[in-house]
Amino acid sequence: MSRAVLIERPRSLRVVPVEPARPAPGEAVVRVAWSGICGSDREVLAGTRDGAFVRYPVTPGHEWSGTVVEVGDGVDPSLLGKPVVGEGFRNCGRCTPCRRGDTNLCRAGYDETGFTRPGAWADELVLPARLLHELPPGADLRAAALLEPAACVADACLKAQAVPGERVAVVGGGTLGMLATQLLAAGGPGELTVVDPRKERAALASRFGASWCRPEDAPDAFDVVVETAGAPGTGVLAVSLTRRGGRTVLTGLAGTETEPLVPAELVGAAVTVHTVFGAPSRAWSHAVRAFAAGLLDPRPLVTHEFPLEQAGKALETTSGQGAGKVLLHP
Repeated sequence: MSRAVLIERPRSLRVVPVEPARPAPGEAVVRVAWSGICGSDREVLAGTRDGAFVRYPVTPGHEWSGTVVEVGDGVDPSLLGKPVVGEGFRNCGRCTPCRRGDTNLCRAGYDETGFTRPGAWADELVLPARLLHELPPGADLRAAALLEPAACVADACLKAQAVPGERVAVVGGGTLGMLATQLLAAGGPGELTVVDPRKERAALASRFGASWCRPEDAPDAFDVVVETAGAPGTGVLAVSLTRRGGRTVLTGLAGTETEPLVPAELVGAAVTVHTVFGAPSRAWSHAVRAFAAGLLDPRPLVTHEFPLEQAGKALETTSGQGAGKVLLHP
């Protein structure tokens, strides 16, 4: 028997035995190596996630890495034994958004691994093989478990369209912010600054090629600002740091904004504002290529590791002092 973490309903988590996974035509079975935990997983357990974006009972786990151990009919057998990560959105591939490449905006309705489908807090995971992205032989699967959040900020970086020599800022020095910093640094900015109130993030920012400053000390007039914090006020801060005619990309999901964005002010500043919801296939490809080329190194962002049986404790740890990315290791 295999094992999986099951959240039957809010505030009810346990590890249960499950039948070994079998792939249907077009599917692959992945032996999970590492699975990450993020704030949305805490929402699933607490019952605070919007009901349109979760279906109980559910096995969480949308951030993961692993190895293909079985494939169904119609799947290239050369995938067997390959290290992989995989997209979470179960897109239809036929609707207009999917056809134009916006696979995260599929009109078939929200359907995502770890929220409406069984996720990777388990020994094995089954998903459509077309969603898999192969990694180089010998890839660090522990680090690769962070390629899902990396894909989300990769979409932000693609939308930002930063060119070499531009002044770039990242608002937020958490996991998303530091992944975005690495991707933006690879593009040769003239200046790269991480804006975060926590001074302890300065060392990581420097390691990834950026300077650090507190929000109140941040200079304005950046050509590009990528917001990753998702805290009240950070959206307004990001826009305020953007030069007139510049580009702002918002990725965070703040519960409430103490100072809402005012359309008239955006028009007056001629700031172009983009938003990110998940990651389309092109963003996954961008993140995986950067990882394979050594331009994206998530390893320093991992602070805690737990076995599958301690998933509850791992969830509690994510909100603790000094916690970065927390991983489960089935």
